[in-house]
Amino acid sequence: MIVILKPDMGEKNPEYRQILDFLAHKPNIKTRVHQEIGAQQTLTEIYLIGDTAALDKTEIESLPGVERVVRISEEYRILGRHRDDRRATGFEYNGVKFNQDNLNVFAGLCAVDNPEHVEMMLKALRDNGQVCTRMGAYKPRTNPYSFQGHGKSCLPWVFELAGRYGIKVIAMEITHDSHLVEIQEALRQTGNPTGVMLQIGTRNTQNFELLKIVGRQRELPVLLKRGFGITLEESLNAAEYLASEGNRNIVFGLRGMKTNMGDPHRNFVDFAHVPVVKRLTRMPVCIDPSHSVGSRDRAPDGMLDISHVTAQGVIAGANMVLVDFHPVPTKALVDGPQALLLEELPYFLEDIAIAREAYEKRRELTRRFLKK
Repeated sequence: MIVILKPDMGEKNPEYRQILDFLAHKPNIKTRVHQEIGAQQTLTEIYLIGDTAALDKTEIESLPGVERVVRISEEYRILGRHRDDRRATGFEYNGVKFNQDNLNVFAGLCAVDNPEHVEMMLKALRDNGQVCTRMGAYKPRTNPYSFQGHGKSCLPWVFELAGRYGIKVIAMEITHDSHLVEIQEALRQTGNPTGVMLQIGTRNTQNFELLKIVGRQRELPVLLKRGFGITLEESLNAAEYLASEGNRNIVFGLRGMKTNMGDPHRNFVDFAHVPVVKRLTRMPVCIDPSHSVGSRDRAPDGMLDISHVTAQGVIAGANMVLVDFHPVPTKALVDGPQALLLEELPYFLEDIAIAREAYEKRRELTRRFLKK
């Protein structure tokens, strides 16, 4: 059960203490308080854990300071979209909004290689009106002898270049809690010229200790990729690990499933689960067409498989696209064969806009149909 308080109902309000005192006297009930501090107001939710079936919802809603009470299911307690839950979704970070109704594109380098290529990428993004990117500093690899990323040594100049070109959010994978500390320190040392969305990759979706550590910090939002070879339910529970520790600024990423049934694509494309995740949870949903397809193959119509797959996800309602670009793919240190070219960026963004317009038209058509 979730007790949702009226806006700006915080610890200094007498009604807040009255509500907690009332709940403290309920047998077999524990409380956990979550606060979302926004630019305009602070929202407080009290999660009740224990024998909540015996609680009178109407009685709690009658307390001064309570806006409403939501009964929740056992699964995805914090992130779930429960039966009578119609709360707004999403969050804002560093001036960029992330919710289930909008769309952000994160085009960039799968792995940072040198300042020249990073600057070329960021300039192209700025010139095309983009404020988000992906830049990999830490790269977990299957082969221990493959390039593992430049790590913390590249963070200062990546962040400074991002600030110079107006990039607001960088999606950056971490594989260890020390990477979180290094990113936070580098941001502070460079004067916070940009923001970072921590990416938990598919190999770490069930690294529960890493999830807990990342969840305990609320400074940086998180992109959690679906684990390869595990069920959607298991991956959504991994997101719940993050939220249960306090950080609910989470985007859920679909990046294809590890199975030969997807051949010749790198992974079996799972973008049909975009609306499923939005129905089960309140998280925005990201698609990763580059790691789903893994090549620059073209269909007979001339379009890249990556473009076709991206459109499928966007038309299904995706809220974020994570895609590989590189100024010189032949010199890329990671995943060069699947990277799109800088000259393809305007075309790719326009193609996404067409798919997004189709989704919005479909949504409006459905709204009119259901009103009949």
